[in-house]
Amino acid sequence: MRVQILHFASFRDAVGRGEETREVAPGTRVSDVWQALTAEIPHLARLRRMPPAAVNREYAAASTVLRDGDELAFLPPVAGG
Repeated sequence: MRVQILHFASFRDAVGRGEETREVAPGTRVSDVWQALTAEIPHLARLRRMPPAAVNREYAAASTVLRDGDELAFLPPVAGG
């Protein structure tokens, strides 16, 4: 099944693109996708824990099971001043 992953701000810079489509197995959870991304992208692996995520533009838990056609975004940390 296919999942659209959106990358924002520093995550977009680290990945080198704003979005991508990935094939994932049925039963894949949000946390599984995060683990795959951190294995591929050293910048993301530096985070101590998975950042907040959204599935289809709504906050989602790490345990959320993805469905075909879902849109997934991990929300990068931001600093203000």
